[in-house]
Amino acid sequence: MPEVAANSTVRPLSLSQIQAHLARCPSLPSLGSINKALQELLHAEQRYSAQISEIIRRDPSLTSRLLRLVNSVYYGLAQPVNSIEEAVFYLGVRQIRQLALVTPIIEDFQRLTRQCQFPWREFWQHCIGVALLTREVLSTVQTPMDESDYVAGLVHDVGKIVMAWSFPEHFAEIHRQAGAGTRELTEIEREILGLDHAELGAMYLERQRLPDLMVRAARYHHRPQDSEQHTALVASVHVADLLLRAEGIGYSGNHVPVTREQCQESAGWKLLFPNPQDSEQAIARASLERSLERLPHILEGLV
Repeated sequence: MPEVAANSTVRPLSLSQIQAHLARCPSLPSLGSINKALQELLHAEQRYSAQISEIIRRDPSLTSRLLRLVNSVYYGLAQPVNSIEEAVFYLGVRQIRQLALVTPIIEDFQRLTRQCQFPWREFWQHCIGVALLTREVLSTVQTPMDESDYVAGLVHDVGKIVMAWSFPEHFAEIHRQAGAGTRELTEIEREILGLDHAELGAMYLERQRLPDLMVRAARYHHRPQDSEQHTALVASVHVADLLLRAEGIGYSGNHVPVTREQCQESAGWKLLFPNPQDSEQAIARASLERSLERLPHILEGLV
């Protein structure tokens, strides 16, 4: 990350000042309506790859992301895949659905971050990685019913994006200080801005009228024990976030080191696995280990 000069003029803001800035932050259309035609088709009983391919073909960005993913090191195919039909065959419905969700959201996010210098590509990898791993973590304790867990993981750090757009000077000073790696990012944010990214993100998602579970994932992803509802989902986002930080996958902006042991001693892990002797813990650890090994290759294809 480029060196940012210290800004002595930055002062914490009151809640009313923060809310006034937040009101001017652009809405993200993709969060309200995510590629509905494709979603309906992918959930239909008859999933014809030709129909899916035709819808994908209308979206150049989704097409590019699809072909980049299927030709990534992760798939290791002998011959490059150049047709959408082939890519749909290799990736399957679940991966296509996740791509359809992530593409418009990330593009909207990128429009909000152009004015602020930050390692955004690595940050997108962190967000998508948390989305993918949230699904894996949650699946160890319950069967996900839809893609809401994936989207909750994807938007958990939306507060950092909103902060970069609404308070660029505060954002720069926060990350200048965070680079020392001696204090948690949320502590620095509260000191410099007056509010941390978790609360800011939740406030923004509430203004966007997103479902409560996504608001809670943003607000409580650092303290899942405080979420009175959707606890398993929020705990899964918390664990996924910590595991990516521990493995150094992507960039969250938080420089305080995290170990794998700390992940398994975290509040989120204990909420998901309250019994230390539970054999499910060993199964979950093995499954997540495999997912973490694959994740960097998948993210290179997605971002």
